Amino acid sequence: MEWEFKKGVPIYMQIIEKMEMDLLSGKYKPGDKLPSVRDMAMEAGVNPNTMQKAFSEMERSGLIYTERTAGRFVTTDHGRISALKSELSVKYLDELFETLHSLGFTDSEILSAVKEKCEGEE
Repeated sequence: MEWEFKKGVPIYMQIIEKMEMDLLSGKYKPGDKLPSVRDMAMEAGVNPNTMQKAFSEMERSGLIYTERTAGRFVTTDHGRISALKSELSVKYLDELFETLHSLGFTDSEILSAVKEKCEGEE
């Protein structure tokens, strides 16, 4: 899969965002072993130090953990994964509302549009 990075946002943060999406989408499941820093850096086309920084931040946040000599793994803490899902839903909803407000939509118009969209997909 090709990695695309946006200007103006640190690359390590974009790596974290992509990894979070991969985790929530099921590409990486709880307990899965992650590729090495070097392999992931090569795949993403970034410096291994950048990938290491992203992994370190993810480890600090509890999304991944390291087992000495065995590598890095996705957390098996389903509470942490659920919390990530909630955090991202708030983030993306905030972005949606901000964008639609800037286009002149009211909260009630946005809610109506979301309701219509959900009902149309059932």
